[in-house]
Amino acid sequence: MEEIKVGLEVHVQLVTLKTKLFCSCSSDYRGKPPNVNICPVCTGLPGSMPTLNKRAVEEALKVVFMLNAQPYATSYFFRKTYFYPDLPKNFQITQYDKAGGYPLAHDGSLKLTNGKVVRIERIHLEEDPGRIYYEGSRATAKYSLIDYNRSGIALIEIVTAPDMSSAEEARDFVERLTTILSDVGINVRDYEGALRVDVNVSYAGGERVEVKNVTGAASVEKAVVYEVFRQKTMHEKGIKVVRETRAWDEKRRITIGSRGKEFEEEYRYMPEPDLPPVIITEALMQKVKDEIGGSQEERYNEIVNDGINEELAKKISSDKQLYSVYEKVKFYEPTLKQLAANVLANEISYLMKRYSVKSLPDDVSGLVEILQNYRSIPDHDTAVDYLKKWVEGEKVKVSLQATSVNEIHDDVVKVVAENYDKIKNLEYTKKFEFLMGILIRKFGKENKKVLVEELTKVLSETR
Repeated sequence: MEEIKVGLEVHVQLVTLKTKLFCSCSSDYRGKPPNVNICPVCTGLPGSMPTLNKRAVEEALKVVFMLNAQPYATSYFFRKTYFYPDLPKNFQITQYDKAGGYPLAHDGSLKLTNGKVVRIERIHLEEDPGRIYYEGSRATAKYSLIDYNRSGIALIEIVTAPDMSSAEEARDFVERLTTILSDVGINVRDYEGALRVDVNVSYAGGERVEVKNVTGAASVEKAVVYEVFRQKTMHEKGIKVVRETRAWDEKRRITIGSRGKEFEEEYRYMPEPDLPPVIITEALMQKVKDEIGGSQEERYNEIVNDGINEELAKKISSDKQLYSVYEKVKFYEPTLKQLAANVLANEISYLMKRYSVKSLPDDVSGLVEILQNYRSIPDHDTAVDYLKKWVEGEKVKVSLQATSVNEIHDDVVKVVAENYDKIKNLEYTKKFEFLMGILIRKFGKENKKVLVEELTKVLSETR
């Protein structure tokens, strides 16, 4: 059997913070002009002094507890020295787990869908470097540009043991981690580049190769697939795989050699003299735990215990808002819980993505009315229109009063007459669609069937 080992180093921006890790510069850098959210601290000017953002420690501890990790009572910051254009002071302030140093936490775990438990060796705080822009692709660019707006953004790094043995497991880890982050309010799905993964892959006992800065679960899976294929091909040809750092090319879906992999001694770690130790007290841990609330697993189990199937339960439990609405509907009208689960996991989930809805209404009475009349609503499109109104915070009143042919005939004739000059030169299909749009807006989709019949009749008489 092929031996594939995959370990991940996941870098997560603490997107809930308003300022950077060691200075008061705004952390809202997306969409901003280059190099405007900067100061002497985050650009590393001589004489500048970092000050730790206390809230960053609290947000990081939420992730620590959700990943079953153990926080150290005292942890330290170190200087990790390397020379790269996106690091203006030529060292990164991070935490270190050797040479007398301790990271924020250690010995965590995350269970995959298949039941495998992936060990998490450590979780630590560090600052994000700046961003390098390449004109075209990294391989063909003649020059690069640097934006330091991101420099100093608060990151946590989650380092796993090499416990994953396939691309699918690596993807599942990132997907499940993303859900856990969402549970504590760190919605990395909403922010480009907020979750970046360094993927470590080795094949058949060979050297470990690190693929840097892979974004998203799907790309992690693709990167592992390619890197296993590359290393396997080299192994079969008798070519030795060297320890190196490679870059992921999303467009071509390949890894590209970047540089020889550094060894730890090359980073010349030294304690950061300008920052005191991070002290984690019992009071602080209790405060953070009180803020967390329940986990996705707890929500999932509760929904399944309600008799909802596992697929729907997984979709609803992975989103706190969907779960909150589900709970409110269940309390409001328990007999609607199965229908509510179906609608939340499918239609409402779709509408949130389609229209970029960030928060659902607190008042579920409109949704309950839709669900109570759901089986009587004439067609699916009409039902979705009602749901869209509720999702967007509008008052919803379901009308099932159908209009008779006699009541509608004169209005159809009038609409055709008023728009005759606009439709007379159109082909029949476009003419019909144009007039139906007007009539639907006037009478509602619940009358679509009778409107189609009557408009067809009126148009046949006016040809």
